[in-house]
Amino acid sequence: MLLSHRKRLLELWRIAASYRIDTHIPLDDAPQLQPIARLIRLHPAAWGKGHQPNAIKYALEDLGTLFLKLGQLLSTRRDLVTPEIIEQLIQLQDKVKSFSPDIAITQIQDPKHGLGQSIETLFTRFDIKPLAAASIAQVHTAALADGREVVVKVVRPDIRNTIIADFELLRELANWASARIEAARAVHIIDIVEDYRQVMLNELDLTLEAENTTQMRNNFLGSALMYVPEVYDAAKNVMVMERIQGVPISQIHIFDQLGYDQAALAEKGLTIFFTQVFRDNFFHADMHPGNVFVETPPVKTLTANISPVDLGHEPRYIGLDCAIMGTLSKGDQLIVARMLLAVMNNNFTALVDIVSRAGWIPPNTDKHALMRDMKRTVGPMLQKSINEIDFAGVLMQILDIARRHHMSIPPQLMLLLKTLVHVEGLGRDLYPDLDIWSLAKPILSSWIKEQLDPMRNLQQLRTQLPEILLSSTDIPKLLDQGLQSLASQGARQDSQLREIQQIHADMLNDRRRDWIALAGFGLFIAIATQVIGWLAPVFYILAVLAVIWRILA
Repeated sequence: MLLSHRKRLLELWRIAASYRIDTHIPLDDAPQLQPIARLIRLHPAAWGKGHQPNAIKYALEDLGTLFLKLGQLLSTRRDLVTPEIIEQLIQLQDKVKSFSPDIAITQIQDPKHGLGQSIETLFTRFDIKPLAAASIAQVHTAALADGREVVVKVVRPDIRNTIIADFELLRELANWASARIEAARAVHIIDIVEDYRQVMLNELDLTLEAENTTQMRNNFLGSALMYVPEVYDAAKNVMVMERIQGVPISQIHIFDQLGYDQAALAEKGLTIFFTQVFRDNFFHADMHPGNVFVETPPVKTLTANISPVDLGHEPRYIGLDCAIMGTLSKGDQLIVARMLLAVMNNNFTALVDIVSRAGWIPPNTDKHALMRDMKRTVGPMLQKSINEIDFAGVLMQILDIARRHHMSIPPQLMLLLKTLVHVEGLGRDLYPDLDIWSLAKPILSSWIKEQLDPMRNLQQLRTQLPEILLSSTDIPKLLDQGLQSLASQGARQDSQLREIQQIHADMLNDRRRDWIALAGFGLFIAIATQVIGWLAPVFYILAVLAVIWRILA
């Protein structure tokens, strides 16, 4: 019940009112938000206060980690959010309110969830002022004994309980929506909330992020596309990793000054995304601009009048904050690739067939109507650049189609859709004329061809042959178990058949007794109405006895 969360709801109301969030809501463009704005103004915390600069940023910081994550997602959506709000949301990527350095040092030295040693032992230099502060953790710069420059990531204290409480509220809202909104059921919104809850709780454990970062680094070792820094040490609340030189992808003006080719950067970014999803099946699922950096010379050289610089190679992306990673099953990988390729080839008949074979639509669905809806909704995207495509609007239309045709979208694909929204937002800012279809089509075609290559499949079979041979020793045992199971199943079927035959015979007997009792009752009543004298009650009694006999028989 939402009432069980009334304390948190009242707190959210108070924070929104104290920062006068209603003054930042574009009511002219979104009149449906008028009731919310009026509710905010009614709270005593709003009385006597006017418009406050950066109120959205400060309010989201006070609201907690879950709302900060939402703000980071919206910070890439210039097509959905006004420029004034975007400027505030961008600051949430790495300019969140920091916590005390003393707390950070305590976290680092903690023997249970930290590194268990003193700052002086761990580092020859530890910079008290944070380099950046984000929703989950903040980062300090330091130096190791051998002179290597590092960054030290420290989890914010006491945020786990807030995250758990907010997800309890979010689960209630998801249950409410799922019970009333068909589109919410179609995307399995309850499962999505549960999955994202676990993802965010995992994000609080930096040992998991360290493992993900190391795996991502190994996937792109020697790559000209992306560089992933090395992790040197990690505990649950602390991670020490290599310091890199770069700037967030949102600082486009620096790329102009350095002479970077933004079109090439945009294409490289999209190539990285498809490489992660299809080659590695391990994709970064939290790609807001604060987590996506591009290589630059040392930051201290980035002045207002810098000139183009030659790095000695084409600038690469830098992979950071690998806490939230996504994976797909091999089957889902192939389904997604074939769906995207069908869309790019303008083959909506194949698209519906793929969706049907995946089991995402009921058997009685009107496939022709579904094909027409998909073609009308998705088709116009194929002739547009990324700057002209409203991905969020198209996504909402697709979800509406899913609702109408009772489609069931697997929850793991919703994380991929979230990542696509991030990627689209980044590409829109970096190079609006990027032709994502021309770039993605050969990548997908090559990957599908590779997956279906007979020689590759034979090689996989050859690799798995020792395991298959070892498993073959269990074949006699499995055959014996199978035969015993079949025999047992046959005996059960015989027993069930005899039971069915007995039930059928009992039903026939019951029906015969029904007719006898009904005929006797009718006959005795008829006779009783025709005779006179003392015989009439006798036949009435006989009619009653016929009914009693049927009840007791």
